[in-house]
Amino acid sequence: MLVLSLGVVVVGAGPAGAHVEASAEGAQAGAGPLTVSFLAEAESSTAGIVGAQVQLPEGLPPASATLASAPAGWAMTPTADGYEVAGPDIGAGVDLEYSVVIDRLPQEAPAELPFKTLLRYSDGVEDAWIEVPFEGNPEPENPAPSIAVAPAAAPVTTPAPATESAAPSTAATESSPSRSAAPEAAAADDGGLSTGAVVALAAVAAAALAGGLWFLRRRSSHTGR
Repeated sequence: MLVLSLGVVVVGAGPAGAHVEASAEGAQAGAGPLTVSFLAEAESSTAGIVGAQVQLPEGLPPASATLASAPAGWAMTPTADGYEVAGPDIGAGVDLEYSVVIDRLPQEAPAELPFKTLLRYSDGVEDAWIEVPFEGNPEPENPAPSIAVAPAAAPVTTPAPATESAAPSTAATESSPSRSAAPEAAAADDGGLSTGAVVALAAVAAAALAGGLWFLRRRSSHTGR
């Protein structure tokens, strides 16, 4: 890993005034993509920077970073724990500026994300900026560049829609008899005779009439005798 391989380099690091800075606007845990810009101050007046090897924070695989901008002729190469950007000598005393795009920050990312960096110069000198502040050493001599990260956004929950009682449709109202019509229909049924009853009464009346005529004829025939 980068931290282990740079243990002897930290001791021979350059002037304390020089440093590597990182910045990322709108960095938020669990969000992305995010552009992270780096500025590495040159420490040599005779040799230029030819490369920067970076260890990505925990939770960010090498494939999550892509090169967004860099000096002419520079390219990015993935490493076991991060990436390296390198190319032609940019010139003695010239600061290195480049930027990468991170697909998405970890959901549980801390408030400060360090990007431990090793700078390489054209004369073979290497400067390590890999120290992370802690309680016993809040301002290390060779701090790793880091970005401030806001907490992850709270999950959005959509409330269930309120159930509204459906109003009776016009068609249903028209097709079913109203309550006021029902009693009137009942009253009409109670006060009048049904068709079957009328037919039955007509039959009885006809039978009675026929019987009366028969009786009168029979009586007339007996009287004539």
